[in-house]
Amino acid sequence: MDHQRANAFILLKPRNELPAQRTHPCLEHTLDVYASVIDIAEKEHVAGEDLLLLKTAALFHDVGFTVQDLDHEEAGCRIARAELPRFGYSPDQVERIGAMIMATRIPHDPHDLVSMILCDADLDYLGRNDFTRVGATLFEELKAYGVLSTELEWDTLQVRFLEEHRFFTRTSQVSRDPLKRRHLEQLRERLKELGGGG
Repeated sequence: MDHQRANAFILLKPRNELPAQRTHPCLEHTLDVYASVIDIAEKEHVAGEDLLLLKTAALFHDVGFTVQDLDHEEAGCRIARAELPRFGYSPDQVERIGAMIMATRIPHDPHDLVSMILCDADLDYLGRNDFTRVGATLFEELKAYGVLSTELEWDTLQVRFLEEHRFFTRTSQVSRDPLKRRHLEQLRERLKELGGGG
């Protein structure tokens, strides 16, 4: 398994193939998830082949956006199945990576520790200080695609999402939940000010 060559290949796809209005599932997000996966995996004592497959899944988890918007996870799995064998990944390894990618479909549905780590890394920003900055890129993208248009709509969506979201690993629960709750309270306050809160 040539993890480094697979990395080099996949990192070129979002840079070269994502449309300009795709501001969130971009190279920056992919690298952020990759770094978060490594951090959480270390604290959860995941190493060896599991860690290598997890890191590969992190790099492939949003590559399906280069092909389609809806069901991009399935598209990402197709790309992984087509490309990873030429880097020495076995069919079983490719299927494990695919299962991790599919777990990141919203609402997240992980069935093992490595999938839990990838799901937590995918939304790690919810409990970080760059929450507002990262969220702004997603808001701009949703506006560009006509999904929503006002800050009131965006804040309403964020409140609902934060209320329903949960981190799966103990690491993320301890390190990210407190700030995530603070972000939620701040958004509720802003909604009241904008006239959308109860």
